[in-house]
Amino acid sequence: MNWMAETEARRADPRVLWPDVRAVVMLGLNYGPDTDPRAVLQQRDRGAISVYAQNRDYHDVIKGKLKLLAGRLASRTGAEVKVFVDTAPLMEKPLAASAGLGWQGKHTNLVSREFGSWLFLGAILTALPLPPDATERDHCGSCRACLDACPTSAFPTPYRLDARRCISYLTIEHDGPIPAEFRAAMGNRIYGCDDCLAACPWNKFAQAGAEMKLKARPELQAPRLADLAALDDQAFRALFTASPVKRIGRDRFVRNVLIAIGNTAEPSFLPVVRARLDDPAPVVRGAAVWALRQLAPGVWQAERLSRAGREADAAVREEWVPGVSP
Repeated sequence: MNWMAETEARRADPRVLWPDVRAVVMLGLNYGPDTDPRAVLQQRDRGAISVYAQNRDYHDVIKGKLKLLAGRLASRTGAEVKVFVDTAPLMEKPLAASAGLGWQGKHTNLVSREFGSWLFLGAILTALPLPPDATERDHCGSCRACLDACPTSAFPTPYRLDARRCISYLTIEHDGPIPAEFRAAMGNRIYGCDDCLAACPWNKFAQAGAEMKLKARPELQAPRLADLAALDDQAFRALFTASPVKRIGRDRFVRNVLIAIGNTAEPSFLPVVRARLDDPAPVVRGAAVWALRQLAPGVWQAERLSRAGREADAAVREEWVPGVSP
């Protein structure tokens, strides 16, 4: 076994987290949307926020439910318990597949015959020995709908994701400028991407999620890009209170919004883009420069002559250099 495989095997073993664990109880919560989330991609003046992030932070919602269930298990059996919701090096998807909740599809996410691709996962580790459930087998067959749906070709092979190309990673985890080669493919996706999940044919058997705290807030279903680009830190925090979007911060979020605006080909966005050229955050200024070039190359050229030499940040200066890949 090589080092990488050995490391993955250790991460898959819950005893690394807690030596006394005797069983892992895996649970899934359906958060399926009641409409196709890809419809907003046609509304270029609106932003597409991933389904899971359109209301409360799922970590808080699921952890509360897990604690309630784990508390009952502990009180009835006397066994110690611990709960995890994507908060520790615990490989939830392989464990959920082993527990029979579904199988890891070619997009690497869990797929359920009952709920499709729309499942949040949580784990209860217990010192109580429990009999194992039957593992769910793979039902993907020859289908490659999720792979073909990816706008950045982030799947080099089935069941393997290159996170460096994934729009979810780029818009959420990546903290610098969005790599130029992926900007156009982002379209109006400003937080995450649901394309591979939404494309899965097993979703035709899924039902909309029933948890009201995860139901989409109307103001986050298709927000106006112009409004979002104008957010300062206080307004950003107010809009995304208790939302997972809040975690990435205002600067990274507005960066994403400006990339989406640059993809609209709509000159009416010029005032809001030019307002961000003087933003305190370099990552926002750089995205504004790129958006300006997409919307109005002549205006970009005129601004470049007066601004490029005064720009202190190297990454932003690169956006002003002639010949930068759009």
